[in-house]
Amino acid sequence: MDLGIRGKRALVCASSKGLGRGCAEALAAAGVDLVLNARGAEALEATAAAIRAAHGVQVVTVAADVTTEAGRAEVLAAAAGVDILVTNAGGPPPGMWSDWTRDDFIKALDANMLTPIALMQALLPAMMERGWGRVVNITSQSVKAPVAVLGLSNTARTGLTGFVAGTSRQVAPHGVTINNLLPGIHATDRAVSLDQGVVKAEGITLEEARAKREATIPARRYGTVEEFGAACAFLCSVHAGFIVGQNILLDGGATLATI
Repeated sequence: MDLGIRGKRALVCASSKGLGRGCAEALAAAGVDLVLNARGAEALEATAAAIRAAHGVQVVTVAADVTTEAGRAEVLAAAAGVDILVTNAGGPPPGMWSDWTRDDFIKALDANMLTPIALMQALLPAMMERGWGRVVNITSQSVKAPVAVLGLSNTARTGLTGFVAGTSRQVAPHGVTINNLLPGIHATDRAVSLDQGVVKAEGITLEEARAKREATIPARRYGTVEEFGAACAFLCSVHAGFIVGQNILLDGGATLATI
């Protein structure tokens, strides 16, 4: 399917690896020029080089912490006028409700709620003026059904979801859509980190921890970054203009919800 976005420009955050890279790869395959952001310069440059070689699109890199005011300013300077925004940030560490301090919550909110909001506030006006734009926020299945040990993520990402619910309806008349992708467990570094927590807690091997988690997923496997990226690219396409303010699960059926 031709996504109809060849020649558009996109900012993809946390895109040197994992789900962010999957989104960047899929957009590049559709002919979208990219601004890639991540904190680690080495991995970011390697990803950019691979995407240029594979897809022949223009790729600008900005190695910066987008959760800081200075880092965000640097990213936004490079991304001025983009047609597509994909927000993404690694989730905060797991734990129990009694473990977290106010500083822990502020850090989670900065990364997983306030930064995506700031990026949208900066980039939406120009999209609205041009009459076309796409925003996809990578959040979490935990906004549909909370994960007890991911309370920091539950809190911050649900706040972002509330912001998107109202804002998406306000910008839709201008040809701009905002939607959220809610990943379940995918084969990324985040999955390894979570599985290692099970290893430590239960005294089992990493392979046993993964098999145990896979057994809870109806699809009986972890998702891939390629299929996640394809879903993101479709939401950014010309075919998705009637999808507004939605929270789309990509979790292999793991979330037990009727709607």
